[in-house]
Amino acid sequence: MAAATKSLSALLAQTTINDHEETLQAANAAIKKSKTDTQAHHVRAIALLHLDRFEDALKVFDDVKELQGKSRFEYAYTLYKTGHAAKAVEVAGAGNDDVGRGMKHVLAQAAYRSENFAQASRVYRELASQGTEDEEYDIRINSGATDAQLEWSGQGELAQKKKPAREDLDVFETAYNAACASIARGEFAQGDICLKRAIDRCNEVEDMNDDEKKAEILPMKVQQVYILTQMGKIDEAGQVAKTIPFTEIKELSTRHIAQVNNIAASKENSNPYLSHRLFHSSPKPPKTDQYFSFQTNLLRQDEYVISLLSKKASGVASSTEKVISAAAAPSLSPAVNMAAVLNAAAHSHTAETEKAALKQILPLLEKRPTDVGLILTITHLYVLTGNHAAATHLLESFFARLSQSGSASDLDVRFAPGLVATLVSLYAQQGRPGAARTELSKAAEYWRKPHKSKTEAPSKALLVAAATALLDTHNQDNAKTAGEIFNGLYEQDNEDRAAIAGLVAAYSVTDSSSIPEDLRSILPEASRLVSDIDAAALEEAGVPTLALPSQPSESRKRAAPKSVPSKAKRIRKARMPKEFDPNKMDAERWLPMRDRSYYRPKGRKGKKKAEGFTQGGVVEEKTVVQQQGGGAAKGGKKKGKGRK
Repeated sequence: MAAATKSLSALLAQTTINDHEETLQAANAAIKKSKTDTQAHHVRAIALLHLDRFEDALKVFDDVKELQGKSRFEYAYTLYKTGHAAKAVEVAGAGNDDVGRGMKHVLAQAAYRSENFAQASRVYRELASQGTEDEEYDIRINSGATDAQLEWSGQGELAQKKKPAREDLDVFETAYNAACASIARGEFAQGDICLKRAIDRCNEVEDMNDDEKKAEILPMKVQQVYILTQMGKIDEAGQVAKTIPFTEIKELSTRHIAQVNNIAASKENSNPYLSHRLFHSSPKPPKTDQYFSFQTNLLRQDEYVISLLSKKASGVASSTEKVISAAAAPSLSPAVNMAAVLNAAAHSHTAETEKAALKQILPLLEKRPTDVGLILTITHLYVLTGNHAAATHLLESFFARLSQSGSASDLDVRFAPGLVATLVSLYAQQGRPGAARTELSKAAEYWRKPHKSKTEAPSKALLVAAATALLDTHNQDNAKTAGEIFNGLYEQDNEDRAAIAGLVAAYSVTDSSSIPEDLRSILPEASRLVSDIDAAALEEAGVPTLALPSQPSESRKRAAPKSVPSKAKRIRKARMPKEFDPNKMDAERWLPMRDRSYYRPKGRKGKKKAEGFTQGGVVEEKTVVQQQGGGAAKGGKKKGKGRK
């Protein structure tokens, strides 16, 4: 028989043990003897984690509830590795005691995977401020990936870096993260440069074999196809896509994205029915390899578009209707609003013009009056048809309904930066700066108030635009409000140039003593700014002066144009009567034909009728005899034959 399995306590005493299978066997043997042995269950869970058997480790924690509290670090890590990232965040962040560095790393990773990127960024900043040299490299990589996700999720103001630094391009991981962040901001040229640098740096790594390098470079190639497609370089994107072996990509989510990018870049897949089949040919990724929300939304949008091209409009209308009806309205969810836009496209797929599409889509607005995606679609169609007034009225009435409801969720939609920017753009198009300024002021006032919102910080772009608009009014109260807004932005990021410039401009008008000392020290002195200006020379050269009240000002009214005799109109020969002589004009040409002296009617009836015309002669008097009682003469009501 084989040698007996070592006891658990003996194995634990050997601190240099590396055989996790042997440890697992010892833990199982101890559990068989006593199922209530908590230490044995704990050792078994750790051994399973070392063996990458995460599902089995989770079962241990589910069976032994006591371990969930005693071994929070291991339990949180197990939840994270099994795809329960949100639950892992709860476990890792629970408790009032100081969280260790290991737990902070798990918390940051779980927050990142559960798409709580603001929390992940905050934890990584804490780790970086208290970090060691051994962790600096990993923290820098993970922070870069978090910044990229913040950009994708519309929270770019929380990112630690807005532009890649020189050290970010020295290592392929940080260069790749810098490329992803640039792509999320729409800076495709910058992203392309960083991506090529990442591929070059990966090929230069000496402690990686060819297979490892290939596994790292394949996702970069997939991203490169996307960048080239967005830049309009379809031929180049197609060439890169042909070099990607899809079956060798281990992550199924990345493999599916590569397939979709290949469909977009390849001219061979122009057949929509073939593209539809290829789109659905990729295997479904497991729970531990899911897409991020922005990826899911884009892939679902691609699926709907391919279905529309494949003449499946009714199916798209039905599936998008389910997504819309399942969500509360109004909603700021990208998935719901994207479904609303494509639902409108499905209902108007037969329309050939924007006006025809409007006729087919407007009835949907009566059924869904608070559908944000539908309202934006109709607004866009109004703009395309040149009806900016209708687009403005549509948004204004929608905002008015949301303001009247008073609901916190409705007000979040009412003052959503994207919707406010749309209305402000319409005001600008119509030359209404006052209305745009008022709208921006309302939005800035709302977001400055403390309230619970999904985003931890209001839109920086919205606040900057609102504060700038307030400064342009040259009003003391508005300038004070603008200063408060810029001061808040400066406190968030003291290197923000827009916040610094706005803060100085606002406080220099209202209260110059409120300008921070560090900013005041870098401001140039006024005497230095005007040292090369000669006021007397400028005045002699012609400085415009106001006219004195005693001097009559010249009228700005435009003088009436001098009357110019109009040329006689030339009559075309085709319109002239036969034998017409312009020198012998008829003096009676203005009279009706029957009143002219030379008029001679034709026929008996015409001659007899002409006898009744006076032509200036004596009128013959006629007497009408009436019967007694005031009745009409006999036959008075009868019409004579042939009379009119």
